Order: sequence, then C-alpha cells, then structure tokens
Amino acid sequence: MNIFSTILTGSIILSLLVLSVSVLLLLYRTIKGPTNPDRAIALDSIGINLIAMAALIAIQLKTTYFNDIILLIGILAFIGTIAIAKFIEKGVIIENDRD
Repeated sequence: MNIFSTILTGSIILSLLVLSVSVLLLLYRTIKGPTNPDRAIALDSIGINLIAMAALIAIQLKTTYFNDIILLIGILAFIGTIAIAKFIEKGVIIENDRD
C-alpha cells in the first residue's frame, strides 16, 4: 500500500464524516426551518450531499455501479425540488381544473 492510497482513503473517510454531519444539520434545518423555502433548500442540499456520498463510496470501492444510483438520486432530488417549489408558489402540486 503506497502513500497515495493511504492519503486517498483518509481523505475519503474524512469527507464522508463531514458530509454525514452536514446531512444531520440539514435534517435539523428541514424539521425546524423557519419558512418553507428554507426547508426546500435544505432538502435539495441533502440530495446533493447524498450524491457526493455515493460518489465517494464509488471511488473507495473502485466501482462504477454507483453511477446509476447517483443519477437516480439526482433525478429524484430535481423532481422533489420542482414539486416543493410548485407547492410553495400555488399551494397545490397537481391542479384539477375541470373547465
């Protein structure tokens, strides 16, 4: 095991710990957020942190199987952000206009 591998492993573990603490703080902001836009931003940031954690785990395990998971989390986070933004703006997500 060379020095590069040791440094890479240590930095990945440190990054995962920092991201885990960040997710916990964002969960607190999601629950106790003073306004709904704060909660929406916190949920979007949690999605970004989950993507980063999956990418770091993929680097550590030297596999490309996590790429599909990263794309799935990204798509779900985007759809969730759009739904929350629409709810904040209009009050409903799906409009039932029967004209």
